[in-house]
Amino acid sequence: MPSNSLHSLDIAHHIHAATNMRRHEQVGPVVIDRGSGIYVYDDEGREYIEALAGLWSVGVGFGEQRLVEAAARQMAKLPYYPTYTHKAHEPSTLLAAKLAELGPEGLSHVFFTNSGAEANDSVIKFVWYYNNALGRPEKKKFIAREGGYHGITIAAGSLTGLQVNQKGFDLPLPFSRHLSRPHLYRNGLPGETEEAFTERLAAELEALILAEGPETVAAFIGEPVMGAGGVIVPPKGYWPAMQAVCRKYDVLVIADEVINGFGRLGTMFGCFALDIQPDILVCSKQITSSYQPLAAVLVSDAIYQVMADQSAALGTFGHGFTTSAHPVATAVALENLAIIEERGLVERAAEMGAYMREGLARFADHPLVGEVRGMGLIAAVELVANKETKARFDPPGKVGMRFFDQAHKHGLIIRAIGDSIAFCPPMIITREQIDEMLRRFEATLADITAWVEAGMPA
Repeated sequence: MPSNSLHSLDIAHHIHAATNMRRHEQVGPVVIDRGSGIYVYDDEGREYIEALAGLWSVGVGFGEQRLVEAAARQMAKLPYYPTYTHKAHEPSTLLAAKLAELGPEGLSHVFFTNSGAEANDSVIKFVWYYNNALGRPEKKKFIAREGGYHGITIAAGSLTGLQVNQKGFDLPLPFSRHLSRPHLYRNGLPGETEEAFTERLAAELEALILAEGPETVAAFIGEPVMGAGGVIVPPKGYWPAMQAVCRKYDVLVIADEVINGFGRLGTMFGCFALDIQPDILVCSKQITSSYQPLAAVLVSDAIYQVMADQSAALGTFGHGFTTSAHPVATAVALENLAIIEERGLVERAAEMGAYMREGLARFADHPLVGEVRGMGLIAAVELVANKETKARFDPPGKVGMRFFDQAHKHGLIIRAIGDSIAFCPPMIITREQIDEMLRRFEATLADITAWVEAGMPA
């Protein structure tokens, strides 16, 4: 079909996620036609470095033939079968065992969904089910963070701490509460050290639990390193301090590893990098490098035993999805994890991440750059109107959106989070490709600097 027909059909019929619908009617889509390694190509043949790995997720790169073949083999053998009422198939069973092996100690039981949002919805229900079984029907509140992202369904969207995902939708629901985001650059007090900032954040958590009543607070959920909230790396000692407060008041700790999992921080899971011992872990995205929709909830044996007893008392565990543990998705995940292990991509992410962040640090003295931050193979460059005062551009996000658009002209796809420019390239990226990514970033930054100096004309 001619690309102009695709463009007009897309504008006429396709509602896009995270998109200004009226602006889309004006500018139309960028139609991505194919991908290879760290590159994607549009329908006019233009090449882009996909510096966000699609959506934080294509760990092994685009066009990996082994994943194509794994999907085809499973499609030919058993393209679909549900896992309701004692049914099982090989790939989902093997993947559950593999995740129990790779994950933090004690998380030995696995439930599969199709997306991270569904997984976090399931976690909310699991925790409510668990506390009901223990005779604690009032212990239902969840604490999350401003800037945290946990999905955009009704329940998971209530955990999410980004107003852009809640305005107009009557969210968040009353069961959720939100703490300050752990961002020293923006939320730290003048002269405050990382350690003092951590102490203040832990005290904030304890004060909130006491204000709500510990008997009503069920869980604390957070990403080890925030993704969609701006690539926020927590201060030193943050997670152990927050966990200590949670343990004191019998509040479950939930690690949302949808972005961090499977190597992104230079460890198999972010929990290992930041000393987190969760009761529940959620993962998705890089579990299949997003070649197939899949997510997983890893649950501790202590929680599982209570849930299992409750299912026996009630006659069944009344939760699940038609395509939970889909055989093709789980087969692709097994092959994807095999590639990550065989090619040492976790270690590679640590090495290439250090190189990428070293390269980005060269821009720290640029007059528009307020902060360069990151961990492993994920980073962000925050652009500011005034370097000394950290003042944001007015309106916030205008410069970021201009950067996003202009980067396309230099063959670079990044994520603009407000005025922070996020990087999360495939874990297969090489030093030479990072150098080229940084050259394209530098060219875009030069364009944006000239535009800002000209008064940001429309």
